[in-house]
This record gives sequence, C-alpha cells and structure tokens, in this order.
Amino acid sequence: MSNCRFCDIIDGKVLDYKVWEDELFIALLDINPAKEGHLMLIPKKHVEDIFDLDDSLYQRLFSTAKRLSGPLKIATNAKRIGLVVVGFAVPHAHLHLVPLHKSNELFDPSLFKRAEPEELRTMQKKISEEIDKSREI
Repeated sequence: MSNCRFCDIIDGKVLDYKVWEDELFIALLDINPAKEGHLMLIPKKHVEDIFDLDDSLYQRLFSTAKRLSGPLKIATNAKRIGLVVVGFAVPHAHLHLVPLHKSNELFDPSLFKRAEPEELRTMQKKISEEIDKSREI
C-alpha cells in the first residue's frame, strides 16, 4: 500500500527498531513510547482496521502478542504488559504492547515522549536478546 508508514518499514524503506519478525508479523519499538520498551506488533499484510483481519491472522496476531509479552516483561522488568489497539496515527492494523509497572500508567499522556535513537537501540538490543532466549516464539 502506498503512503503507509508501516508498509514502508516492512519493505525496508524506513528506519525501524525491529526486535522480532516472522513471515506474518514484525515487532518494533514505538518511536513515541508510552513507556520504555513499548512495542508495536504489525501484520505484514496491509489491512487498515484490526477487526478487518481475517480470523486466522487475527488469532495469530494475538497469540504472537502473548508469546512476545514474556520476553518483553523480562527485558523491561514490568509487572504487566498492557495491550492497546488504537490505529488512528497509521492506517494499518497493529497492537501496542506496553510494559507497565504500576496502575494507570497506560492512560497518563504526560508519559509519552519522543525517544532518543540511542535509547531505542539499547532497548531494541535488550528485547531482541530476551526474544532470542525464548524458544517459544
């Protein structure tokens, strides 16, 4: 799809902070994270709305998010991993996986800030290493 930032990332046209991918999905760090380690899990197939995904891809998306949550939780020392579906900024279905350490962290807009490239590279390495350690994914 033209004019889709996520499709450009999937096609390698735009710099990203990928931590994992397979034939169906790519997981990368959000460049405007709510919390350090905030990931987006994106289907490689362009579909604008998450609820328009076919049932098989929809189920695989959520089961993949579940498998990624363990390594993300360890890498960020989080108590929980929040899961959010928004989809307004980029018209391409995706899930947000957000490390949480206490109640209501996900809903405080003051927490969102532009991350520096070095912060993203450090977290990219840390999460990727945890994913590599996990044989489940």
